[in-house]
Amino acid sequence: MEYTNFMSDRVKTMKGSAIREMFKRMADPEIISLAGGNPAAELFPGEELSKIAGKILMTSPTLALQYGTTDGYPAMRECARQRAAKVNSVTDDDAILIMTGANQGIDLTAKAILNKGDKIVVESPSFIGSLNAFRTYEAELVGVTVEDDGMSMEGLEEVLKSDSSIKIIYTIPTFQNPTGTTMSLAKRKRMLELASKYDVLILEDNPYGDLRFSGEDLPTLKSLDTEGRVIYAGSFSKILSPGMRLGYLVAPKPLAEKIEVLKQVNDVHTPMLTQLMCVEFMKKYNIDDYIAKNRDLYGKKCACMVENMEKYFPEGKVKWVVPEGGIFLWCECPTITDISPVVDRCLEKKVAIVPGSNFAIDINAPSNMFRLNYSSATLEKIEEGIKRLGEALTEML
Repeated sequence: MEYTNFMSDRVKTMKGSAIREMFKRMADPEIISLAGGNPAAELFPGEELSKIAGKILMTSPTLALQYGTTDGYPAMRECARQRAAKVNSVTDDDAILIMTGANQGIDLTAKAILNKGDKIVVESPSFIGSLNAFRTYEAELVGVTVEDDGMSMEGLEEVLKSDSSIKIIYTIPTFQNPTGTTMSLAKRKRMLELASKYDVLILEDNPYGDLRFSGEDLPTLKSLDTEGRVIYAGSFSKILSPGMRLGYLVAPKPLAEKIEVLKQVNDVHTPMLTQLMCVEFMKKYNIDDYIAKNRDLYGKKCACMVENMEKYFPEGKVKWVVPEGGIFLWCECPTITDISPVVDRCLEKKVAIVPGSNFAIDINAPSNMFRLNYSSATLEKIEEGIKRLGEALTEML
């Protein structure tokens, strides 16, 4: 049976994440993955969360297993407020909404704001999950180049000045996915100035901000916002557990009210059990001590990856910028136009990387870039994986 005629126009041309598709090809246990975006599994507090979950189900089964409120369990919203307040100015004009992962918050924000044909400014390249969310609502993506210190402000002003129909700017200013770059303070201030000048909103996505292992912290856009233009998406995935699917939005109340209604339709509420587990973990343990372990490990893994890239990559054939945090490292091969043959050669050598086209506005255009992840593999596998990648690069370049 032919199902294309039954599909909506908005999904006919959509493609899934190449990363998820690659996972299907990585069933072979010999493949070393430098492709995903998973946190280090060895850091998961499995024993602690197991005890917490057991106690909750023994002592409060009705609370854990019954319906909850759409905006989130009150104690969970307070946990999110405390996390947000460490880096933001959370005012009385803001509301906190608990989301089933920060991705849901981004998706529902887009759904609340974007009409068919509306334009949204995004970093080029940017996170495939968010780009697909915007595509789902038939928005037109307007890409602005990511430089070593974040989105080009000259490029941003040019597109804002030339098109008054743009509603919102989407940015990952700290340890950007996929490039790992961090937007400078000057650019953060300039983005807010431009948003005010051209009357647009900003959706700030900050899943990696807690994972700085070198350099100095920079203020979030939300913390610098004096006009209520910034919607802030935070996450517990990279600091506690991605499988618990806990994120949150800090948004101006009029927008938050509409987003909450959309969440009611979407999934009613985020699972109560995982909310309660997070609350109890935050009560019992110092989350900042736990985050410090993440930072320390990711700093060592990033250093290991860079050391081996310098050792095994063909000299002068690959360019990269060393990140100060997060979990990604972005590479460019200036002597070629398409990295796809290298990606295929890597899989033959049992190592997986992600082609840059996966993060592009036009996913069908060739890219000479690729993304590496250093958080999930062990130090030994990082070294071996980079060695195999170096061999593939040497052969193909």
